[in-house]
Amino acid sequence: MDTLVITTVDGIAYGLLLAIAAAGLTVAFGAGGVLNLAHGTLIAAGGYITASWTAGTWGSLATAILLATCAGAAGGGLLAAATAGLRGRGHLDQALLTFGVALIGGDVLTTVFGSDVLRPRMPATLEGTVMVAGYRYPADRLAVLAVAVLVATVGYLVLHRARAGRLVRATVDDRAMVAGIGVHPRTVDVAVLVASGALAGLAGALTTPILGVGPSTADTALLLSLIIVVCGDLGSVPGAVVAAIGVGVVQTVGVVTIPALAPYLLIAAMAVVLLARRRPIPGQVT
Repeated sequence: MDTLVITTVDGIAYGLLLAIAAAGLTVAFGAGGVLNLAHGTLIAAGGYITASWTAGTWGSLATAILLATCAGAAGGGLLAAATAGLRGRGHLDQALLTFGVALIGGDVLTTVFGSDVLRPRMPATLEGTVMVAGYRYPADRLAVLAVAVLVATVGYLVLHRARAGRLVRATVDDRAMVAGIGVHPRTVDVAVLVASGALAGLAGALTTPILGVGPSTADTALLLSLIIVVCGDLGSVPGAVVAAIGVGVVQTVGVVTIPALAPYLLIAAMAVVLLARRRPIPGQVT
């Protein structure tokens, strides 16, 4: 029972890490209407920056996180410029372009940082453990958990309570109306992708101390983010958080309880969620 409790807590913490990783894709695809398959590459770039910049001090860690976030935002800005001419041509064109960017970016990162899995040097305080309800738990995971909750809360408030979020949703629904109130829709598009990139860079910085970063990071991050975004309902921050926690718990508990079937549990759980959430087509007899 103790092992199951610790494993479940690990799953929740891992799920919140995934929620941060998927947040940028949720914003870009669900709220901004851009299918960004280079999202995992931006996460990996943030991770590599963090792994190479940290020196075991709080100052270097804060600087690394800031640099990773800014690098992600810059990448989002470049993607906004690259996809500007594809607006209104469907998601397939966006997918092809951003997938090409992901391939090139992945090769560049491997060439610059090598093919080894890297981990940052963390402050001594985060390298230890703390007592939680009678259990010793890694301090770095608790710190990331707190940041994940903060990011999810801020993201929900911005998208659903702030004027910026209302502008984003209005731009997706009716670009002409947004232009009519004096806001250029293209400005909103760029802001969404810049924010999405910043979230990806931040996700890379926060997940690297626990998961490390290597050549497979970009592909894994993109795959899990896509699963979370689809299962969590496009554009919904609370839905993405719930889906991410579900993915984290399924993966961690599955590895401990039934390791032989662990690789298939996530796909099976995803299929169950999608089938259970299927809505009938209007007018269709079911």
